[in-house]
Amino acid sequence: MKADKVILQITYKSVIDMFAKTANISIRKALDLFYNSQIYQEMREGISDMHCRSEKYLAEELMQEFSCTLSN
Repeated sequence: MKADKVILQITYKSVIDMFAKTANISIRKALDLFYNSQIYQEMREGISDMHCRSEKYLAEELMQEFSCTLSN
């Protein structure tokens, strides 16, 4: 299922903000990591209805995806 583009943009912003705070990184770094993530690809393509998940869940998934990158 494809989500409305405006709703996706709002969700992206919320996820990026929460990810930056959770990972204690800059918004710029969070933005870069998000747009290079598997989570973003799945949301953009409507796979598994990832866009329906909570921002907290998605931020936690990003933390797991980039755990090695963030620990350096």
